[in-house]
Amino acid sequence: MGKPLIHQRRGKGGVFQSPSHRFKADARYRNYDDYEKTKILASVVDLVDDPGRTAPLMLLKYETGEEVMVPAPEGIKKGDVIEEGEEASLNIGHILPLKNIPEGYPVFNIEVTPGDGGKLVRSTGTCAFIVSKTEKGVLIKLPSGKTKYFNEKCRATIGCVAGGGRTEKPLLKAGKNYHKMKARNRWYPTVRGVAMNAVDHPHGGKEHHPGKPTTVKKTAPPGRKVGHIGARRTGRRKR
Repeated sequence: MGKPLIHQRRGKGGVFQSPSHRFKADARYRNYDDYEKTKILASVVDLVDDPGRTAPLMLLKYETGEEVMVPAPEGIKKGDVIEEGEEASLNIGHILPLKNIPEGYPVFNIEVTPGDGGKLVRSTGTCAFIVSKTEKGVLIKLPSGKTKYFNEKCRATIGCVAGGGRTEKPLLKAGKNYHKMKARNRWYPTVRGVAMNAVDHPHGGKEHHPGKPTTVKKTAPPGRKVGHIGARRTGRRKR
């Protein structure tokens, strides 16, 4: 008897769930209130390495006494003062609404909707750039190269996320990658379907006979939905 495919097992949760108990904090901006309409100061109390994220976090303590953790920018250090709000100055690490940040500035930890705490551009060494401001909103070029319009009230941090160059360091051995994946409950190693038996995977059992096509229809059941799903064509284009 065969076994469920990996993507079938992922859907049930279990060992594939996010290990939220290992995360140091829910990295997000403070709740939007009247302080955001002017300016509020916060000091960088500590820089924290969170195993659940690629980027380091900075612990901010505000004048009101509240503490939050957000992704740290490149060049920040303990003891620095961060300004947040519409009247904040344009310095590294300061948090402002997009409407108050000039074109060409690098930003990260961008809110998708005002007040959501920051959703986009949060991995190490990444930053987005403000392209222009129109009636549709603020146009931002994301690290992927795509451009997207945002509400002008969405907050963002000036600068680039700390920890750049992380991917340039080689892992050297499989054990390093194993522990890297284990920190966030990633499935590793992943066995290829063609290396399995025919009873275990739709691509398995191809050693001594020609295989079947890897294309499957969109209406296929979950047990067959692997490979090229609903593909119009496969292979190299003819010249």
